Amino acid sequence: MASERPETRPSLLATASLPLQWLVLVALSFAFSTLIGATGLPAAILLGPMIAAIIVETNGGRVRLPSAARLFAQALIGCMLGTAVSPELVTAFLKEWPLLLSIIVLIVLASTTIGWILAKSQIIPGTTAVWGLSPGAATASILMAGAYGADIRLVAFMQYLRVVMVVATASVITHFWVNVPAAAHQAIWFPPIHPGPFAETMALALFGGIVGFVLRFPVAALLVPMFIGATLHGAGLMQIELPHWLLALSYALLGWMIGLNFTREILVHAMRTLPQVLLSIAALIAFCGGLAFILVEALGIDPLTAYLATSPGGADSVAVIAASAKVDLSFVMALQTLRFLIVLAIGPAISRFVANRLQQRLDIDASQ
Repeated sequence: MASERPETRPSLLATASLPLQWLVLVALSFAFSTLIGATGLPAAILLGPMIAAIIVETNGGRVRLPSAARLFAQALIGCMLGTAVSPELVTAFLKEWPLLLSIIVLIVLASTTIGWILAKSQIIPGTTAVWGLSPGAATASILMAGAYGADIRLVAFMQYLRVVMVVATASVITHFWVNVPAAAHQAIWFPPIHPGPFAETMALALFGGIVGFVLRFPVAALLVPMFIGATLHGAGLMQIELPHWLLALSYALLGWMIGLNFTREILVHAMRTLPQVLLSIAALIAFCGGLAFILVEALGIDPLTAYLATSPGGADSVAVIAASAKVDLSFVMALQTLRFLIVLAIGPAISRFVANRLQQRLDIDASQ
């Protein structure tokens, strides 16, 4: 019949067996992680698998992750985030909390305003724009966005594009500011494991995964270990131990989880908005740089510490860069962690507010 569409020939990957597709996914993940890692980007272990999963999915792949693997990966990341809290961090915040809180609120307001402009211009849907430009808490923002009506695939695209731009900018600035030895970026993949702390960490991650499964709320798998781990770790009652190979596996699983949600259609849509998204992220980075100047003038801290402290995420990547430079790591992580918690706390409310206001505006326009 004339109305029938011509048959499209399936890709070679689409006709491959499932084990072979898994092999391709793992091989591509290793290749991209190695290439990105060669650039010095700390997020390579996550970004490489995410790109590999996008390639596999958009070429007819049928690879799917078990729910248990996804929940456990999120729980391990939650344990890792719990280690950011320390007595030094709390002390650093309490000394100058009014100014630091104001800085964080301004960062959140700036990202929300930019997201509002993107949504109002109908470049990106409202809640997706706000979650996609959430300043930090990239993992949590992606996991929570879907529950509030956002397109998780576009949010992931915007979040990790932001992470790449922030990390690249911070790495370049740090490189030119101080001489960072190459060995500082190398991690010990298989360090000695202390049975007690490692068993406690695994128990906490397992508990978080079970809570996420029972509540049917995957974000709980991230949040429960993070808050419990932060409390026990900060009180000196627990030592969280995550060897690099295990944390890398959790990041790879998360990258696969995100990448396997991408389709050809969403990538085409993302590419159409790429110039606007790049400009919005650049504007957010520049605004945060201005806030860093305020910290330098008000507190007299060194500019590199201020810049890394106000960089809009991700906290783990910034922590790696800060640890390799001569900066006040406790001060940097004080702002990074507090911003992460504030984004988690008020993100849903901001998303609902933007969605409601945009809907009201659409209703008014429709009635005119």
